[in-house]
Amino acid sequence: MLTWCDIGVNIFSSQFDTDRQAVIKRAANAGVRQLILIGSDIAESQLNISFCQQNTGCYTTAGVHPHQAANVKSGWLDDLTLMLTKPNVIAVGECGLDFNRDFSPRPVQQQVFAEQLQLAVRNDKPVYLHERDAFDTQLAMLKEQPKITGVAHCFTGDSVQLKAWLDLGLYIGITGWLCDERRGDVLRHALQYIPLDRLLLETDAPYLLPRNLTPKPASRCNEPAFLVHIANTVATLRQLELSDIARITVANSKELFKLNNSLLAVEA
Repeated sequence: MLTWCDIGVNIFSSQFDTDRQAVIKRAANAGVRQLILIGSDIAESQLNISFCQQNTGCYTTAGVHPHQAANVKSGWLDDLTLMLTKPNVIAVGECGLDFNRDFSPRPVQQQVFAEQLQLAVRNDKPVYLHERDAFDTQLAMLKEQPKITGVAHCFTGDSVQLKAWLDLGLYIGITGWLCDERRGDVLRHALQYIPLDRLLLETDAPYLLPRNLTPKPASRCNEPAFLVHIANTVATLRQLELSDIARITVANSKELFKLNNSLLAVEA
């Protein structure tokens, strides 16, 4: 069985409240043996850290999503700095800008994002980036931090945006958006231009269930176990063997996030 790394799992989504450990087991049994959990605020990042301590093969980001930027409390940056010293915390984020929903005022988003970028550079950590309808502003802010590394999480942009992220040295996270015949055409085109040494795979579970997945789960929740379906789509579109996609994306995950060799346990 091929081994995979899912670089984007929202394990503490309420949609997983009843079967969190079962989700992990199904992932391992599907060959998805390493998971990166996404921290969207200080509280969730701490939950993720505790979960990683109890589940070998799990890692986490720690940070503040732009939606949560207006909710940060005094001392949040000190809390985040301490989290980055934990062994399973491998990136700063999910951080960035979201000018689509504007759940936090844009100046607040930019301030919280800038502080996280600076923190990442000081601590030699990659950033786990969110961007929606804020490309120009986010690009300008990233250019102010020439030492930054990271991943464009859940990339859905066009080839022009892709080139800009690649020019910054970023990796590109591909989700089940690729599998949506209604809205995935732009991404399928851009996929052809992603260098293989910058390609990462993620489910963003429980969100973005691949539209062409059959049969679909009764819960309609996406899971890390379905990462292989996304990988198959990538392999087909890039005309590569599935084993090559596994080898390349796992190597890229280890390179960017400095993952060790621990894996989720597979049930006998």
